[in-house]
Amino acid sequence: MQPTDAEIAAEILRQTGADPTASISPNDVAAALTPQWRGLLSRVRRIAVTLAQQGSVEILRKGRPIAPEEMRGVIRLRHTPQGTP
Repeated sequence: MQPTDAEIAAEILRQTGADPTASISPNDVAAALTPQWRGLLSRVRRIAVTLAQQGSVEILRKGRPIAPEEMRGVIRLRHTPQGTP
């Protein structure tokens, strides 16, 4: 059974909130939710965009924050100071 969007969002927030100074990979989120995590990556990335637009997480590319609409390639996610874990 695939996780819901709410479960994915909660896992992103849990992982980014665990150490607000660190960043996480979307792969880590997907792998925490299901053994068949590769098929879940596009949903994790889509939900990360929504959370970034809400101000809960930052999307990083090459270690620097980017706008959600600029997301492509390898990214990482980080808790934002105003975000809620």
